Amino acid sequence: MIKSTFIAIGVLGCTLLAPAVYAADHVDGPRASADPSADITDVFAWMSPDAQRINLVMDLVRNASASSRFSDSVQYVFHTESRPSFGAPAAPEVDVVCVFDQDQHVQCFAGNEAVVSGDASDVAGIASADGKLRVFTGLRNDPFFFNLAGFRETARIVTTAAPSLTFDPAGCPLLDATTAGALVTQLQSAPGGGPAVNSFANFNVLAIVVSVDKSILTKGGPIVGVAASTNRL
Repeated sequence: MIKSTFIAIGVLGCTLLAPAVYAADHVDGPRASADPSADITDVFAWMSPDAQRINLVMDLVRNASASSRFSDSVQYVFHTESRPSFGAPAAPEVDVVCVFDQDQHVQCFAGNEAVVSGDASDVAGIASADGKLRVFTGLRNDPFFFNLAGFRETARIVTTAAPSLTFDPAGCPLLDATTAGALVTQLQSAPGGGPAVNSFANFNVLAIVVSVDKSILTKGGPIVGVAASTNRL
């Protein structure tokens, strides 16, 4: 059964040196927060510099510590779909699946083509015999930058101005370019001005980092979509 799902983070043009894509979800409701080892905070995906490998990261456990552990009763899954062009039908999904034992040894499968198992906590990780799959698992600094104070100040400004704003049918305020620019500036700054402060600085996460030969994930074409989920065994 699906415990926690982190839905589609975007598409990756595997034949191009595309920029990384990512998404975040750092504060959840009681159900997800009650089981931190299954609570996804971030998902990242990007190409290697030579465009031959796809790198995937699933971060878990908001504010993890040295005592945090991956669950031995949870399946950690990267779901990927590939297609020949944007909007074209996708080929069957190819999953990268990882499970842990009580000693924190991991076993990961990339489709039906590559498997790796063992202690992946060393920085170099562990690799399959053919080198097509490499995995690292362990405690890392949370890579996501979030200016919480600037976000809250922006929300306060919009809420205060709401009575004088016009909203579209979807409930979004219609802003002129000057106002929109000022709000963007506030999102990138501390309240009242000054550099933005990363609210996630010094926070750690448990990370599953996977590097996969792109041939495994591009059966249907060079456009790859990625999502991640945690599933109770």
